[in-house]
Amino acid sequence: MIIVKNALQIAAMRKAGEIVRDILSLVEEHAKEGVNTKYLDTLAYDYIKKQNAYPSFLGFGDFPGSICASIDSEVVHGVPSKKRILEEGQLLKIDAGALFEGYHADAARTIAIGNVGEKKSKLMEVCKQSFFEGIKVLKEGARLGDLGYEIQQYVEKHGFSVVRELIGHGVGSQLHEDPNVPNYGIRGRGTRLCANMTIAIEPMINLGGKEVVFSDNTFAVVTADGSPSAHYENTVVILPDGVEILTM
Repeated sequence: MIIVKNALQIAAMRKAGEIVRDILSLVEEHAKEGVNTKYLDTLAYDYIKKQNAYPSFLGFGDFPGSICASIDSEVVHGVPSKKRILEEGQLLKIDAGALFEGYHADAARTIAIGNVGEKKSKLMEVCKQSFFEGIKVLKEGARLGDLGYEIQQYVEKHGFSVVRELIGHGVGSQLHEDPNVPNYGIRGRGTRLCANMTIAIEPMINLGGKEVVFSDNTFAVVTADGSPSAHYENTVVILPDGVEILTM
């Protein structure tokens, strides 16, 4: 069931979004060669608590961290660890969420650790821009297939692949709500959007093939061919004539 939000609920999500935005900026500031990902997780946890909020991811599906910290071939859900020390040339994907006054916001960024080279730089740029290409078509009455089509076409035009098994989602009083929000699709198909729907749009794209592997032993989802992956996400609210991005 899709839950349309009222003005008070959107206001709480807007504040949650500001917290997530600031978490991502804080983590990016400290994500350097030689830093371990548990340190970044602790920074995020402490900041969230100071804002009278709660980390959306901590304990969600038994996840042990306040952020997901995924490196290179890890697409999403990398667990922060003192043993995961950042190295020059890596792509670090940070996914963060905050629960404020009963409502969540969710966003992700890909961070270059030092000089990552031309291919990884382009992967990052295309992933981010695919989000902005996608939201150009969003407004009340649009369909989610329109969004997915724009993201997919932009990514594939630049020679990268779109992950199929991992998609965006509705967000609100629950971290994951209806509807599913794929990063691929067909124009004119899919759920029709209405004003005050809130969704998390999150392109996940690979330098190599689109296939990914889920492990029974770890939370992280990795590319099947070991190629680097990039992730970019924001929570948005649908408006009559466009969207408002709540996490920027």
